[in-house]
Amino acid sequence: MRVTTAKSSTVAITTLALLAASPLALADRVSSYGYANNQVRYDYARVISATPIVRQVSVETPVRECYTEHVERRRYGPRRAVADNPGGALVGAVIGGVIGHQFGSGRGNDAATVAGTLIGAAVGANGRQRGHTIETVPVERCDIRYESRIEERIEGYDVRYVYNGQTLATRTDFDPGNQIRVRVTVQPTR
Repeated sequence: MRVTTAKSSTVAITTLALLAASPLALADRVSSYGYANNQVRYDYARVISATPIVRQVSVETPVRECYTEHVERRRYGPRRAVADNPGGALVGAVIGGVIGHQFGSGRGNDAATVAGTLIGAAVGANGRQRGHTIETVPVERCDIRYESRIEERIEGYDVRYVYNGQTLATRTDFDPGNQIRVRVTVQPTR
C-alpha cells in the first residue's frame, strides 16, 4: 500500500506543477505573438498578382573616340660648323669689321675692328647654323562624347493578395513571390 501512496503522491505533485505552469506557458505564447502587449501579430497571405512598376530613365554613357590627325612639324637638322657656311661668315666678318672700325682711335680702333670682324663672322655663320625640314607626322587625338539611351527600371511592385477571404492591395519594393507577410491587428469589439 505504501507503493501506491508514493505513486499517487508523485502523480498529484506532477499534476499540480503542470497546472501551475500552464498559465505561464500560455502567457508566454500569447506574448510572443503580441496579443497581450500591443495587439499586433503577423501572418502570411496568398499573393494573386505582383505587377512591376516600371519607370523609363535616360542614361548617359561616356564613349571614347580616337582618330589620327596628320600635323606638320618642323624638324631641325644637326648644328653645322662655321666652315659649313663660309659665305655667311665672310659677309659677317666684312660688315663687323666696318662697324668695329667706326669705334675708337689709334690702337683702340684696330682692336675694335678685329673684335667687330670676329663677332660679325660668328653672327654670319650662325644665321644658317641649323637647317630644318617640314614633315607630316600622325598624331592620335581622342575625344569623349556621351551616348544617351532609355532604360527601364523597376521601382516596385503593385501586389494584390487574399487574406481571410478579402482581396487587398499594397505596394512593395520587391517581388514577394507566392505569399506576403501581413500585419494583423486584433481589437476587442464592444
